[in-house]
Amino acid sequence: MKTVATSARRRMFLARTAASLAMVAAGAGYSWSAHADTLQNVTSSGVLKIGVFQDYPPFGSVGTDMKPRGFDVDFAEVLGKGLGVKVELIPVTGANRIAYLTDRKLDMLMSVGQTPAREKILDFSAAYAPYYIAVYGPPALAVKDPAGLVGKRIATAGGTNEDMSLVKVAPPEAVIKRFDDQSGAISAYFAGQVDLISLGGDVARKLRAPNPKVALDEKFKLMNSPMHMAYNKGETRLKEKLDVIVGQALKDGTLNSISLKWLGGPLPGSL
Repeated sequence: MKTVATSARRRMFLARTAASLAMVAAGAGYSWSAHADTLQNVTSSGVLKIGVFQDYPPFGSVGTDMKPRGFDVDFAEVLGKGLGVKVELIPVTGANRIAYLTDRKLDMLMSVGQTPAREKILDFSAAYAPYYIAVYGPPALAVKDPAGLVGKRIATAGGTNEDMSLVKVAPPEAVIKRFDDQSGAISAYFAGQVDLISLGGDVARKLRAPNPKVALDEKFKLMNSPMHMAYNKGETRLKEKLDVIVGQALKDGTLNSISLKWLGGPLPGSL
């Protein structure tokens, strides 16, 4: 867990993030030529390895039966059927998932926000689910814009868009507390260890669903960040094949049915 309390340290964090992505890109660029085509490997092995969150409901979580569940889990099965292979779900966190992909520990990622920095090292599918990020807190806390974060402790999952979008607008006097994953940030918020939390809108809705009175009010939006699948650069055949499956799932209503089940409503027409 890290704390950002000055603009200088915030700039340092962003610089380190950019440098890390550049290093990953350099390393990944070297490894691409040393690996066979991923689609060929998938079809030969009969297994598609997909990185999914396990602490990110409604997109990915673990049920009471200890089995993965969520929007991404259901859609992963659709992708596997489209390729005629089995799906192996590999748990990832915001901090390790891009490295897992570029190190070839998996074939693709679910629930990735498309950003200019990530576009340098990854390729993306068309958006398959809506998503936005906002700052949340208790009703009694009067915060309506970034200026209201002065002196406040805000939880976030380090290395995610929730983190980076918060850093861009938070004043120097804000205290950003980073956790290894979403579960850690959420637990800290509900334990009263922080004042606010940066969170996805669908995640917040899912947390409120069992109890509408839960103290998790939306204060202000940080960014619109639709969900994409992500692939390594150079894996054109895999990307094209899976993008065809995504397009068909949008056309035939499969994705809309998954959205109704997990997001509580139909996909927006703009997706």
